[in-house]
Formats: sequence, C-alpha cells, structure tokens
Amino acid sequence: MKNTARYLLRITCPGRTGLVAAITGFLADQECFITELSQFDDIQTGRFFCRAEFFKPDSGLSPNQLSEMFSEIGARFEMSWKFIDPSIPHRTLMLVSKFDHCLNDLLYRKQTGELNIAVTTVASNHPDLEPLARFHQAPFEVLPAGQSKLATKAAQEDRIRDLIDAHDVELVVLARYMQVLSDELCQELAGRCINIHHSFLPSFKGARPYHQAFERGVKAIGATAHYVTADLDEGPIIDQEVARVDHTFGPDQLLATGRNMENYALSRAVKAHSEHRVFLNGHKTVVLK
Repeated sequence: MKNTARYLLRITCPGRTGLVAAITGFLADQECFITELSQFDDIQTGRFFCRAEFFKPDSGLSPNQLSEMFSEIGARFEMSWKFIDPSIPHRTLMLVSKFDHCLNDLLYRKQTGELNIAVTTVASNHPDLEPLARFHQAPFEVLPAGQSKLATKAAQEDRIRDLIDAHDVELVVLARYMQVLSDELCQELAGRCINIHHSFLPSFKGARPYHQAFERGVKAIGATAHYVTADLDEGPIIDQEVARVDHTFGPDQLLATGRNMENYALSRAVKAHSEHRVFLNGHKTVVLK
C-alpha cells in the first residue's frame, strides 16, 4: 500500500440482512483496503454496531466526502454513521481532586503515545496536583470557589463548561474527581464523560469502598470505568479490572491493590473511547475490539 494513513467508519442501525455487504461493498468501490472490521448484532435490542478501519483511499477523499457518498446507503439502512480520521487526538479535559495515581498514569500513557488524546486542561478543586500536571507539561487550573458549597458547585461547573467550550473538548475524564456532578452537567456530557469507580458496581458505592470491602471479607476487588449519568455510579460500564485478595489483606493493602485496578480500567476505557470503539447500547455499552 502506498498510503498507510487510515480512516474509521462507525455505524449503528437496526439489525437486518445485507448490512455488512453494503458497508464492505461501498469501501471496496472506493478502493479502501479494510484492515480491521468488527461488528455486533444485539439480538435482544435489534441493534447493529460496526467499526471498520481502512487505509485512506489513494483518491485522497476526506472523511466528509466519503460520508456524503455513503449517504444513500446510510439512509436506506436507517444508519447513524461517521467517517473519522483517527490520527486526530481526542481533546480531553481531566478533572481531579487530590488522588494522583489515575492522573499520573493517564498522562504517562499519553506521553508515550499509548493514548491518542490531547490534554487541554487538568482542572481540580484543589491545588495539590499542579506540580504533577506541570511535570507532564499539561495546563493546570484550580476551579473557583464560592461562599457556600452550593455556590462553589455552581461556579466550578460553570468553569468546567467554559473550559469545554473554549477548547472544543470532546472527552471529559474524572480521574478521581471526588465531586458529584449535577444532573444537568451529566446530561450535557452524556456519552463523553468517563468516571473511574473503585469497586465493582453496584457493590460498595459511595465513600470508603475498600473499608466496606474489608468489612465484608471480599476475596476479589476491582474497579469500574463507566460513562457518567445522573444516576450516581450507575452509568454504562466500559471496562472493569479485578484482582484476587484474601483474609490477610487489610484496608491499606486493598487500597494499594485497588489503585492499580483503577489505573488499568480507566486507561483501557479512555483508550477504547479515543479509538472510537465504544457504542452506547441503552444502559450498556458495546466495545468493539
């Protein structure tokens, strides 16, 4: 192949026969060499999900031009579709509080090229992690405070909205941001805000989950990365990680093990989202590998 640049095609639509043939036939007609094709038919919901990765055609057609040419097929099959240039990084806002492990892990993976994201801002309700952000050359900002908890929440969420608009943010990551977002902001960020929760949802929700786990004598602990919704810690799950533990693990050992689980689950979720592999499917997700 003369051109190694690649494009993506994402599709969701009602399931029916002929979908794959129509998709691959169109790409073949445009002389697009397919390098990866993943699909899933959800028999229960009747929905079809597809992600195709292919070499950029020698004709030099742009994603927008391909989309226009695909519109007849898309309309015929009632598709929602998007052609994407995956080399363009996701513009990402990271929200943090005082815990540093998830932020450090994501910024390191971004620096090494594992995550195709552009961190527009690291914003926090505390100043503690500014040195870490600066070390990774990420802009850092302390969110404003008001005269009351209610005023502070409103001011901080207004500033979050400003940062999203000013930097054309596509993805918001709550990298241990220990604040509950308002229902309104959750709705505004539907499908583009990822949170990490330090347990297997819905077990051990809320504060001090590792202490809750210790009191229950769990034999495995985990972490869950999910999209944020107005239902606290109950959004569509993207990724989970688990580790075996036993009766010798105290709360501190559980916490240390849990930090690694959080890093793994969150980084995989951010990677999958930034590679356009995650599709919302009602209260669940489809993650096409």
